[in-house]
Amino acid sequence: MAFEVIENRHEAVEKLKELVDDVNICMLVTTDDTGNVMSRPMATIDVDDDGNVWFFTNEFSEKIHEASQDNSVALVYSHPGKNVYIHANGISSVIIDKTKMKQLWKPMLKAWFPDGVDDPKLCLLKVNVQVAHYWNSASNKMVTFFNMLRAVATGDRYDEGEVGKLKLEK
Repeated sequence: MAFEVIENRHEAVEKLKELVDDVNICMLVTTDDTGNVMSRPMATIDVDDDGNVWFFTNEFSEKIHEASQDNSVALVYSHPGKNVYIHANGISSVIIDKTKMKQLWKPMLKAWFPDGVDDPKLCLLKVNVQVAHYWNSASNKMVTFFNMLRAVATGDRYDEGEVGKLKLEK
């Protein structure tokens, strides 16, 4: 397994989209007023063609307060069942744009926001991803376990699948 670095912005964005689509839920990592690292689960709504990751949230939530104080955030995706892991660093911004909200709205969001895009507390959190690291072993657990056993038995190094870095900075 080689460590791949994707520096072409278009290719990096496409790879990010592909990986995030496999996982969807991430831990949004912010820093609070006292310097403590905080995280909470967030459902990814979209990864756009510019490498921005979009979330719906409450404009008056603690995460928005933290992201407003220090807009450097991290997104940590993990899907052990699919062996896909992503760590992305980016710059967050709060977006209050009803047109964009309508464009990104999905019916399942009614569970959190019963008033839909008319909810006065609703906002979008946009994370402009600067760099991401990923690990993708796309094999199921049984195949992964078998490959580990084979590596132990043969003395070969275990091939974890794809590992790489995506550079998305403009």
